[in-house]
Amino acid sequence: MDSAQEDVLQKIAELGVKFIRLWFTDVSGSLKSVAIDPAELEDAFIEGIGFDGSAIEGFTRVYESDMLLRPDASTFQILPWRGDDGEVGRMFCDVYTPDLRPARSDPRRVLERQLERAADLGFTFRIHPEIEFYLFKPLTSLDEPLRPIDNASYFDHVPNGGDNSFRRRAVAMLEEMGISVEFSHHENGPGQNEIDLRACDALTGSDNIMTFRILIEEIAMQENLLATFMPKPMAGQAGSGMHIHMSLFEGEENAFYNAGSDIYQLSDTGQAFTAGLLAHAREYSAIVNQHVNSYKRLWGGSEAPSYICWGHNNRSALVRVPLYKPEKAGDARIEYRATDPAANPYLACACLLAAGLDGIEKEMKLPLEAEDDVWRLSDAERRAQGIPTLPLTLEEAIGELRQSEFMAKVLGEEVFAYVLRNKEREWREYSAQITRGELAKFLRV
Repeated sequence: MDSAQEDVLQKIAELGVKFIRLWFTDVSGSLKSVAIDPAELEDAFIEGIGFDGSAIEGFTRVYESDMLLRPDASTFQILPWRGDDGEVGRMFCDVYTPDLRPARSDPRRVLERQLERAADLGFTFRIHPEIEFYLFKPLTSLDEPLRPIDNASYFDHVPNGGDNSFRRRAVAMLEEMGISVEFSHHENGPGQNEIDLRACDALTGSDNIMTFRILIEEIAMQENLLATFMPKPMAGQAGSGMHIHMSLFEGEENAFYNAGSDIYQLSDTGQAFTAGLLAHAREYSAIVNQHVNSYKRLWGGSEAPSYICWGHNNRSALVRVPLYKPEKAGDARIEYRATDPAANPYLACACLLAAGLDGIEKEMKLPLEAEDDVWRLSDAERRAQGIPTLPLTLEEAIGELRQSEFMAKVLGEEVFAYVLRNKEREWREYSAQITRGELAKFLRV
């Protein structure tokens, strides 16, 4: 064992930890967990914990089902909401085949491959996610209307506890787990909230997003509330996004910063990275917006980005170049605004990084900045300015993904094939439904 693994074993003994939860995700981004006794952890570090990979969505076929979980000691944390019957620790795992090769179907490994590619080019990749979610009063049936816990809007202070109390408790637990929070606030929709995590390396950041989602749901259950990361839970109200701020570093230097640049101090590297994001945006849409419901957010108004362009103080743009603190080189970054919080963060970050690196390697040129409110332009005006659209539906996004050799290479054969099958099934099931709107159109009651 290495020193990090030995440190974890020592912490577990000192804290009297009763259970260890080993976490990983399936290809769709659902969290999976297996609990082991602390006495089994040393063997888990050395040999791994066996499981049936064919039972996990997208992992492997029945005739090659044996797989291993190997805990990443650097991710060890105590779960702050599970202390009633003794401390419970958790670690994220990498997935391996029986011959100890990294499983190509492991979403965490998909991201690790792109991080290795970035490292070969001399870069480290950092992300800073802004995560939105809704809080509703509990439901006893899906036939009931959703009832937000308040009627507040953007940056409103909600008195008598409510969202403020919820966010305060969530932030305290996140900080207790070593996940630093930049700030939190009420968002546009009734019962909608946002918590922004501080920048860190992309693998840790993706682990943090998965931890964030389960932590929010756990606190909601404890407070008899319903939390959801559904991209568009209510028609006529804002959808929930997960804007991802990104930067590349070369050692301690921010590769996106150039004080002399006439494009908001964005370096040539940052410009090429942004150009790559825009060039491949339609191809990876089915990853960063992976559900039918995702496109109801993108095309449902309320400031969701649906057009492929970039800007500075233009929140209608798909990619924004912020300039909050122009004198601080370390803060230079770009913001991708289409991702929603139901995405698998490992796959989403892998695709965004891969697209940006492709822009750098091919020295792609940044198109002209979109200075107008793109939503208010006519279709003819957008065409004249060379501004294409994101896919209108999941079906269209699937078509873009299917014909993308670039995405097949980024995701790997196994994940690429599974995503296509899974999303095609979701679209078929959705298309077969008869909605209340259709009934209301044709039936007189």
